[in-house]
Amino acid sequence: MISRLVAVALLSVTLLTPGGVATADPDSPSCVQADVPVHTLTVSGAMHGTLCQPAGPASDTVMVLVPGATYNSVYWDFPYQLNTYSFTKAMTAGGYATFALDRLGTGQSTRPLSVQLTTLTQADAVHDVIQALRAGAVGGTAFSKVILGGHSLGSVIAAVEAATFHDVDAVLITGASHQPNAINAAALLTVHTASVALLPGFPNHDAGYFTTVPGHRKPAFHDPDFVDPAALALDEATKDVVSYTEAPDGFALGVFTPYSALINVPVLVANGQRDSQFCGALAQCNGLWQLQESLYYLGSPALSFYLLPTAGHSINYNPDAPLLHAAVLNWANSL
Repeated sequence: MISRLVAVALLSVTLLTPGGVATADPDSPSCVQADVPVHTLTVSGAMHGTLCQPAGPASDTVMVLVPGATYNSVYWDFPYQLNTYSFTKAMTAGGYATFALDRLGTGQSTRPLSVQLTTLTQADAVHDVIQALRAGAVGGTAFSKVILGGHSLGSVIAAVEAATFHDVDAVLITGASHQPNAINAAALLTVHTASVALLPGFPNHDAGYFTTVPGHRKPAFHDPDFVDPAALALDEATKDVVSYTEAPDGFALGVFTPYSALINVPVLVANGQRDSQFCGALAQCNGLWQLQESLYYLGSPALSFYLLPTAGHSINYNPDAPLLHAAVLNWANSL
C-alpha cells in the first residue's frame, strides 16, 4: 500500500515516567500519549500509543512496540518494579525513544467490530504509525531510524509489516517463531480463553473478541517459568482482548510460510528458552530450533538470537527480564 502522511492528535502533553506516574525528576524520560489516525481497507480510526524520549537530548531512533494477543501497551511498560519489568524504561535509559502501541481493538485505540480485524489490518495500521513518526507528527521529532518490535502476535504483525512495506531499519521478534507447539496452542484456545461475551470486565466488546479465563494467565503464558505473584495479579488486572479473526491470517502468512524472508533489515529473535507456545514440539528452544528458525529469515543481512533460559512465553514478565533488555540494547547499539 502507498505510504500515507498522517496527522496526529496529542491526547496529553503531561510529562510521564514509564508506568504513567507524573514526575518532575529531570533524569526521567519524558512521555506523551498520542492518537495516530490510521486508514486500512477495513478500519479507519486511531491507533493509540505512548511516546517516551530519554532524559537529555532526544533520540532520532524510535522503537515501535506492538503487544501480543490479550495484551496492550502495558506489556512494554509494566507498572511494577520498573527497573525489572519495564522494557520502556530500559530502552530510554539506553538512549532510545519508544512508542508502545495499543493494537486496534485494545487499550485506547479504536475498537472496530471484531470481524474487521486481521493481522494484515494491524500491520497496515502500524505502517501508518511509522510514517507519522518519520514525518515528525508525533511529539515533534522526525525519527530517522525505526526499530519495529513485537511480542507474540505483535511479533507476527511486526514481521508482516516489515516484509510488506520495507519502512523500518531493524526488527525485534520476541515470544514468537515459525515453530509453534500445536498441542499447547490448542490448549490455550480451548481451555484458557473464552469470548468476552461470557466473561466479566469487557462490556463494550462484541462476542468476536476473546481473552483469558480469569485465573488462567499463568498456565497460558508463564508456565513453566517462575512469575512473581504480584506481577501475575497485575497481569490479570491489565489483560486485554484479541479478535477471533486477528490471528488466522497472521499464522498463515507470518508463521507457516517463509514470508519473513522478505525482511531485508537486521533481525533479533528473542525468546524464553522454555516458551510453551513457540519453542516447537518439545517446547524447548535450542540450537536446532535456532538453525531451523534461521531458514525463515534468509533475506535479513544480520540475524541474531537471544534466549532467556528461565523464561516462558511472556518473556517481559520474567524476573530475569533485565537480561533480555540488556541483550536488546547491545543488539540495537551494534546496528
